[in-house]
Amino acid sequence: MRKLIVLLILSGSFTCVLAQSPVIIQKDEQIEKMVSEVSADSLHANIIKLVSFGTRNTLSATNNPKRGIGVARNWILSKFNTYAQSAGGRLTARLDTNNYQPDGKRIDVPVVLTNVIATLKGTDPNDHRIFVISGHMDNMRTDVMDRNGDAPGANDDGSGSAAVLECARIMSKHTFPATIIFVTVCGEEQGLLGSGFMATNAKKNNWDIEAVLNNDIIGSNNSNETNIIENTKIRVFSEGLPTYELDSKKAAAIRLMGLENDSPSRQLARYVKETGERYVDNLEVFMVYRPDRFGRGGDQAPYQQNGYTAVRLTEMNENFYHQHQNVRSENGINYGDLPEYMDFEYLRKNTALNLCNLANLAKAPSMPQSVSLIMAGLGNSTSITWKAPANGKVKGYYVMMRETTSPVWQKKFFTTATDIKLPYSKDNYFFAVQSVSADGNESLPVVSAVLRQSRPVAPAANQKSN
Repeated sequence: MRKLIVLLILSGSFTCVLAQSPVIIQKDEQIEKMVSEVSADSLHANIIKLVSFGTRNTLSATNNPKRGIGVARNWILSKFNTYAQSAGGRLTARLDTNNYQPDGKRIDVPVVLTNVIATLKGTDPNDHRIFVISGHMDNMRTDVMDRNGDAPGANDDGSGSAAVLECARIMSKHTFPATIIFVTVCGEEQGLLGSGFMATNAKKNNWDIEAVLNNDIIGSNNSNETNIIENTKIRVFSEGLPTYELDSKKAAAIRLMGLENDSPSRQLARYVKETGERYVDNLEVFMVYRPDRFGRGGDQAPYQQNGYTAVRLTEMNENFYHQHQNVRSENGINYGDLPEYMDFEYLRKNTALNLCNLANLAKAPSMPQSVSLIMAGLGNSTSITWKAPANGKVKGYYVMMRETTSPVWQKKFFTTATDIKLPYSKDNYFFAVQSVSADGNESLPVVSAVLRQSRPVAPAANQKSN
C-alpha cells in the first residue's frame, strides 16, 4: 500500500481543531491500478456501437438484427459474455425478462421488457453482500412513444450503460469477497420499469444489496442557457428520509437525534465523495440533498422504495438541447443526443469514480454491528461501542466525527478495539463507525444509535486520529 501525505483544505469548512488538518491519504494499489485502466477510447467505442442501433426505445423492434432495443440488449449480453471468458467462471451474464401490458400512458402494446445482468460472484461463501452499478440502455426521442425514428441516446443513457460495461471489463479480471452486479436496465423512459422489476425481485428473494450506484447522463460537460462548461464536478443525489423509516416511532427518533441528513443514502453519498476524490484526480463530487433532480426521478428510486441504499450520479450541468430531443437544427441550434456533444475524458473520470467505490466496498469487511453511543449521565465526552462485522477480516475501525452542520465527515479516529471514548461533546458532533480491512478498505459508515446504561465505557487504549 502506498501512502501520500497532503494538506487538506476544504474552503474553510473546518473550524477549531478540525481546520486544515494534515491527512494521510491511503490508496489500495489494486484499486489504483484498476482506475488507471479505465479507457476513454473504450467508452467511446461502446457508445458509438449503442448509437449505431438507430433507436433503443423500449417499444422498438426486438427481432431486427440491426436496429432496435432487441439487438442492443443482445450486444450488451455478448460484451458481458466476452468479459466472462477471462473471469475464471466468476462472471455470469443473463437476460432477465418480464411482460408488460398496455397502461394507457407510456406503453400502448404488450411488451417484453429485458434487463441485461452480469454477476461477479464474491469469493467469500459466507459474505452475501451485493453491490450494484446500473445504467439504462433504453432511450427516447421528443415523444416517448416514438419507436421508429432515430434516437441516438449517446449520453442518456449510453453514458451510464458504457460505464457499466467498462467497470465489468476491468473488474471481472479481479476477485472480491462480496458480489458485484453490473446491470443495464430497460424501460427507464417508460416509468422506471426495468429497475422496478429488478428491485422488487431483489426484495422478494432477500438479496442483501448494500449499495446501488445508478448512473444516468454522466458524459457531457456543458449546459444550455447558462453555457457553463465544467468537467471537474459530478453530482450525486441522495434521499434524506426513506419512506420505510417514516412510521411515527422511527421518525420521532430521527427528529430527536437530529439525524435528518444521516439516512443510509446520505452515508453512501458521503462515501462516494470521499472514496472518489481519493482515487480520481481533478474530479469533485458535488452532493445534492435531493432524491433526484428537481421534480424528476431515476432508476435509484425503486431500490430506495424497496428499502435499499441507492444514489444517482449525474453530470454537473445537463444540456437539454441534447436530451429527449429529435435530431434536428432549428434557429441555429443543433438538437439531439449525439456522441459529438460528449466529453469522453469526463466520462472516463466518472466511470473511474464508480469503479473505485465498487471495488473499495466489495473489498471491505461488512459494516460493524450494534454501533451505540452510550448515555450514562451528563458529560462533555462521548463513549461509543460496537460489535465486529459479520464478514471479512478486520484490521480495525474508523470512528468518524463531524459537526452537525457539516455535509461531510471531518475527522477519523482509528482503533483496533470495539469501543472508544472521545473528548468531544455528543451535543456538538455526529459520530459513525466503519470497519477497515488490512488493505485499508472501509465499509459504509454506521451512525451510532443510543444505548442507555449506568456508566460510560472506559477509554480504549489503542487508538489514534488522522
